[in-house]
Amino acid sequence: MEVKTYRASSMQEALLLVRKDLGPSAAVLHTRDVPLSRLLAWLPGMRRIEVTASADVVVPSRLPPRAAPPPPAAAPAPIARDTKGLVRDEVRGQLNELHAMVEDLCRRTRAGGHQELPEALFGLYTDLIDGDVSEELARELVERVRGEIFGAELNDARLVKAHICRIIEEDITVRGPIVLTPGRCRLVALVGPTGVGKTTTIAKLAANYRLREKRKVGLITVDTYRIAAVEQLRTYADIIDLPMKVVSTSREMRDAVRAMSDLDLVLLDTAGRSPKDEVKIRELKALLAEAGADEVHLVLSSVASANALTSTAQRFAAAGTTALVLTKLDEATGLGNLLPLLRTSKLPLSYLTNGQNVPDDIEPANSRRLARVVLGMEEEEKR
Repeated sequence: MEVKTYRASSMQEALLLVRKDLGPSAAVLHTRDVPLSRLLAWLPGMRRIEVTASADVVVPSRLPPRAAPPPPAAAPAPIARDTKGLVRDEVRGQLNELHAMVEDLCRRTRAGGHQELPEALFGLYTDLIDGDVSEELARELVERVRGEIFGAELNDARLVKAHICRIIEEDITVRGPIVLTPGRCRLVALVGPTGVGKTTTIAKLAANYRLREKRKVGLITVDTYRIAAVEQLRTYADIIDLPMKVVSTSREMRDAVRAMSDLDLVLLDTAGRSPKDEVKIRELKALLAEAGADEVHLVLSSVASANALTSTAQRFAAAGTTALVLTKLDEATGLGNLLPLLRTSKLPLSYLTNGQNVPDDIEPANSRRLARVVLGMEEEEKR
């Protein structure tokens, strides 16, 4: 049995291809709408129909055949005529069924089809896709804009972009920088996967609070898995003139915290943990409890995928995370991957980092600025 598949821009065109290739008696076995690419799906009139057909299959009619009177026993000619009539009924039934199938498919396609987008909205949609926003989320945001502004405003590219900027801004929760209280030592721990920039971020925070805020700052590290990390932090401590402790046991942790209790701020650097290693996450939680951490900032890299960011945030929640730091904004080709994390995570943003320079490349999180960066608005203004 030979089965062939045909694709065309309409059902009529697909059926013409079937008849031309397989003949008028070919049976249609299956029809479906073919998903378009994420950009073409928004173009008005864009559609692809797939039809599977065969010339070797007889599709039985769902309509009962017409009853034919029994022919006289001695008259063979009427039997031949009745047989032809049955064949005609069978073909008519198949055509009726095919017609009903085509009508239903067209009706469902019209019901589920996309309305034509104004040029400004379509441009916004493509900009979101280019900025690493997922197709599903980009559609959701564009449809929300179309439902909230009307008329000529939908054709104003700047207006629709400003509106979607406000929508994204509302989804971003920030908590601001670390707040210190005179006469009280505050212990802040940074946790996260390996390679996200925890040690560099701690050095930036220490330098800012020590050199610019004129606060008494100390460093504790438990990242003894990487000797280079300890030496890197020690180098920063020497340059900024900060006390630093390296600990590897619970007792050493208690002693280090006690020794720095007269400082304004103690920053705790932890070893990178895999978010999939539940045992290490539990060990981290116990360590932070031993230290008596006031805040636990989860550090994540902006170059990670959207799924990795949301999954990591969920798994590190078991360690008692209280805030979120996003690093390496300067290395990301687009920041749309951050939106699912910012919309679903209960962690407020504390800091953003965008380079390796200590102490400059760090800033307290600002929801409006981040929304503009995600949409590429600040880059557009620079050009």
